[in-house]
Amino acid sequence: MTWLVTGGAGYIGSHVVRALIGAELRAVVIDDLSTGRADFIPAGVPFARGSILDIELLMRTMRSHTVTGVIHIAGYKYAGVSVSRPLHTYEQNVTATAGLLAAMQNCAVDRIVFSSSAAVYGTPDVDLVTEDTPKDPQSPYGESKLIGEWLLRDQAVAVGLRHTSLRYFNVVGSGDDGVYDVSPHNLFPLVFEALVAGRTPQINGNDYPTPDGTNVRDYLHVADLAQAHVAAALRLDAGTAIEPAYNLGSGNGVSVGEIMAAIAAVTGIGFTPQIAPRRAGDPARIVAGGELAARDLDWKMRHSIAEMVQSAWQARNAAVSD
Repeated sequence: MTWLVTGGAGYIGSHVVRALIGAELRAVVIDDLSTGRADFIPAGVPFARGSILDIELLMRTMRSHTVTGVIHIAGYKYAGVSVSRPLHTYEQNVTATAGLLAAMQNCAVDRIVFSSSAAVYGTPDVDLVTEDTPKDPQSPYGESKLIGEWLLRDQAVAVGLRHTSLRYFNVVGSGDDGVYDVSPHNLFPLVFEALVAGRTPQINGNDYPTPDGTNVRDYLHVADLAQAHVAAALRLDAGTAIEPAYNLGSGNGVSVGEIMAAIAAVTGIGFTPQIAPRRAGDPARIVAGGELAARDLDWKMRHSIAEMVQSAWQARNAAVSD
């Protein structure tokens, strides 16, 4: 079986490629390198450089490599920025997904794992988010992911597409020293770069109704996330029953304050975070359960917070020293 990984040169996508190889599945990557890096792709993995908006490129790649399934990770992933760039976000996440599905239909590729997001839930007022929690996205990014799920659902009705969507929150850590999070918007790289530059990292609000006053979120190790994508792909390959969507959550969550303490302990750089004002619309707590994914995809939290921080810090430093 050969799986096309869109966005396979990115932080998450390249980990998925490695997990596919570890499961003795063939992988092919398509990526425009707008945020991904060619050196994140393992040696020997076929790579087509280009946009997934290019339907002809998608079809050529699928046919030339006899692709049987797609793991769709490519997209514009910055929720906050999407508010000021809605048209760009919809083009990259909705138009491109529709085109990908058209290319798959033309090439008789009938299975897809979609990298969705917990942003489809918005800011739910519940202790634990489940797959049935009402969807109320609060940004064009969250809306685009929900529309992507609808496209898969409708294509399943129309042509029998087999699919599942994986919804998740904050992805951190590294499963390979050659791959690290390069996003300018994510917590770990923001804190690491501040510390290296001698600046004090900041926390947006410490007066929330949580144990330490800071926001509580799910933090997931990227290698665990990658394994869940592969488990979903294998389930689709086997023709086994699969849910339309799964939450990949911890069930507990970790506060930003706890993350800061773990970073200080792992890096050996002591600091007291600067407290900044709350960000508008930031809920106190968003944590998802993962019971369905545990049942069907062998989902579990295999790494502690300290291990997540250590692997991310190690990969960041390895990259800088190269």
